[in-house]
Amino acid sequence: MATIAVPQPQDDANFRTCPVTALKVDLAAEKLIIANAVAAVVFLAIGGLFALLLALTRWQAIHLLNPVWFYRILTAHGFDMLVCWIVFFEVAGLYFGSAVMLNARLVQPKIGWAAFILMAGGALMTNIMVMLGEADVMFTAYVPLKAHPLFYLGIVLFAVGALIAVILFFATVITAKRERRYEGSAPLVTYGLIAAAIIAVYTLLSGALAFVPALLWSLDWIPPLDPGYYRNLFWGFGHPAQQINLAAMVAIWYALAAITVGAVPLNEKLSRLAFILYVLFINLGSAHHLLTDPGYSFLWKVTNTSYAMYLAVLGSLIHAFSIPGAVEAAQRRKGYTKSLFEWIRKAPWREPGFSALVISMVLFGWIGGVTGVTIGTEQVNMLAHNTMRLPGHFHATVVSGTTLAFMGLTYYLIPLIFRRELKLKSWASRQPYVFGFGMLLVSIGMIASGLQGVPRRHWDITFASSTFKAFIPSTAEFMLGIMGIGAIIAIVGGVMYLTVVLTSVLTGKRQEARRLTLVMSQENPLVDDAIPANGKEATGKIAPKGTVVLVFGFLMFFVIYYFSNWWLLGRTWMIN
Repeated sequence: MATIAVPQPQDDANFRTCPVTALKVDLAAEKLIIANAVAAVVFLAIGGLFALLLALTRWQAIHLLNPVWFYRILTAHGFDMLVCWIVFFEVAGLYFGSAVMLNARLVQPKIGWAAFILMAGGALMTNIMVMLGEADVMFTAYVPLKAHPLFYLGIVLFAVGALIAVILFFATVITAKRERRYEGSAPLVTYGLIAAAIIAVYTLLSGALAFVPALLWSLDWIPPLDPGYYRNLFWGFGHPAQQINLAAMVAIWYALAAITVGAVPLNEKLSRLAFILYVLFINLGSAHHLLTDPGYSFLWKVTNTSYAMYLAVLGSLIHAFSIPGAVEAAQRRKGYTKSLFEWIRKAPWREPGFSALVISMVLFGWIGGVTGVTIGTEQVNMLAHNTMRLPGHFHATVVSGTTLAFMGLTYYLIPLIFRRELKLKSWASRQPYVFGFGMLLVSIGMIASGLQGVPRRHWDITFASSTFKAFIPSTAEFMLGIMGIGAIIAIVGGVMYLTVVLTSVLTGKRQEARRLTLVMSQENPLVDDAIPANGKEATGKIAPKGTVVLVFGFLMFFVIYYFSNWWLLGRTWMIN
């Protein structure tokens, strides 16, 4: 557990005191948090527009874009959503988790601004090249597909800026410890961000090994690259980039649980161990992108995707019990002990941070996590990898899980960091449900159409001969329609989020935050009262019995889905 120390008086000119958390907030860090958060939201809006265009194209009844613009928009969408939106927000989170949460000063803010300029400049350069038609190579940019040199240069500049920001985060954490801004271990949220930053270093260096040679090749300065070698290096960047998101998302889950219901981890040491499992094993799951490649031995594939990756999955299972268990314990301490699940019924479901937490965890775990582990086995992967099952998986993880968690945290950064009154609170309370429901339909539509053979990287399912069409049933078009409807609903949720954020930042009253939860006046409360009417709190040791039942149900679903895939696989082999 961390104990925050009070900064020395001579530092007060560079700090402000948050009236809610009583933390000293470094004003230089605050400005960088705001800049990176704003950039993140801008790219979320751009990527969201592209997402709608893509969904309306894969929805066969509409089929909006032609092939050229489909791949062009797909390239920009992947970069803006998987890289720009999430990394900018994560950098803002790193500065918050180091400087603000540790009561510390941000080391060398000018370097932070240099990192921001590199990231913003690189992101703009890459987007411009894509939209000019100079880089229709999709997010993976597999060689021998060649883009304009400025496309690769933009990605490299962005990665360099992100790496500088990560190094600045580490320097701030180390300096905070040396200057005794906190005692003991770093807070659990900061600890999770440290794990994310460690993964980020590996990821960004792997990206450099892939994109720097690609840049030189695009300039004709070096011979053509070996496609298999490039794929290996790229997925050392592409998949671990999402594992940065995973560690950061889980850290935010702990933060949202603490903010909304006052949850404290049941066993903080176990939660920290789960983050260590991420650092040691999560990147090895990158191998599932290479399972169909001929250049790797069976032993290498199985070791990485069936054994090492499962240790990282164990980390996620620990968090899947720890966070709901902490929420249940917090609720039971408030007196909600009448039944096994009263703590769920009486939870603050209209509090956007709480609903975002729960929906993020459910969609990430029950859809994204279960499908990801299943697809990570070689035999299933051979059938599933180039179908829509893969986008369905990572839209459940990155979009439904990570993005929704980041959205939930934003509602608290506005009053705490932007120091603006949160506007449209009723919209904020409904937004996670709208966005989450839309992404549920998107993920199910993609996964179900992929199960029916719909390819993942083709703009059409009527492109092939009549022989091939026979393998794609007519119900596939129905599931693509479900995906398209879900995308529209999710876009509505995204617009609600952007509207709340922009309205609050641009027109919200300038004021200091007064509380963490986003409760309105007593005449029009946004959430239910956190304490029962009798005002009595439960005492003694709290046993999270309800969480045990929920986790057991999740594990049963996991087992049924996993082995049903093997049953379907056996039928496929028998047919062939």
